[in-house]
Amino acid sequence: MNAVGKPKPAEAGDECVRFLQWALPRLQLRWPGFRRVRGQVCKRVERRRRALGLPDLAAYRGYLESTPDEWPLLAGLCRITISRFNRDRGVFAHLGEEVLPELARTALRDGRPALNGWSAGCASGEEPYTLAMLWELEVSSRFPGLGFQVLATDLDEVMLGRAEQACYETSSLKELPDEWRRAFTERAGRSCLERRFRRNVTLMRHDLRSGAPDGPFDLVLCRNLAFTYFDLDLQREVLEALAGSLRPGGALVVGAHEALPEDSSSFEPWSERPGAYRLSRL
Repeated sequence: MNAVGKPKPAEAGDECVRFLQWALPRLQLRWPGFRRVRGQVCKRVERRRRALGLPDLAAYRGYLESTPDEWPLLAGLCRITISRFNRDRGVFAHLGEEVLPELARTALRDGRPALNGWSAGCASGEEPYTLAMLWELEVSSRFPGLGFQVLATDLDEVMLGRAEQACYETSSLKELPDEWRRAFTERAGRSCLERRFRRNVTLMRHDLRSGAPDGPFDLVLCRNLAFTYFDLDLQREVLEALAGSLRPGGALVVGAHEALPEDSSSFEPWSERPGAYRLSRL
């Protein structure tokens, strides 16, 4: 303790880690997924503790145990909103070079007018808009007449509002190829995505835990969300819903450092490159 009786930063951090290790499993979340982003969550939890006038996190734990309505609010504090365009460049390169062209050929063979994609946990829109740019700038010219519709969902209404505005700080664009930056115009010091790259993206509020929106989809992106932060039982529930939302042979894309549960028999790796899986046609 310091001279005025407040915890030192290291002590406060240790207290928050202990709190998260206790609380997260009760939310069907897993502590290992939060280890690297705990600072973001701890700041939010600390603000909430102070707002309630509680002296420490032990008192907040007691408050949670006696106030069931507080748990949904805590769950909201644990949402991770880190996002940027073209995050995990190798994953998007694989999509453009192999996955989307194969899905497009299948759609044309089946006589369908468009591919349908779903970006689950889209945050402020960088992922679905990257997908839309990838299609428009790299893939669509090889498949004239074939459209691509993307449903982008998130539980956080604030994030969806930002996605609707589609204006971003320059740092969000740092992983984009230089030639892709022509898709943006500068407004008041921010980079705003042009309308033609937004018109085929539909934004919708949706909780991934509640199942999947109406499909079927050719492609689902569920990256850096379920298979990082959810516990194993919830991962399996989500994966079952994702499988049910995909066309046979459709693609599920996860984060570059994520993996599906070991008993995921419905999916097989798309190729030797990480991040993409194919739904079995059996």
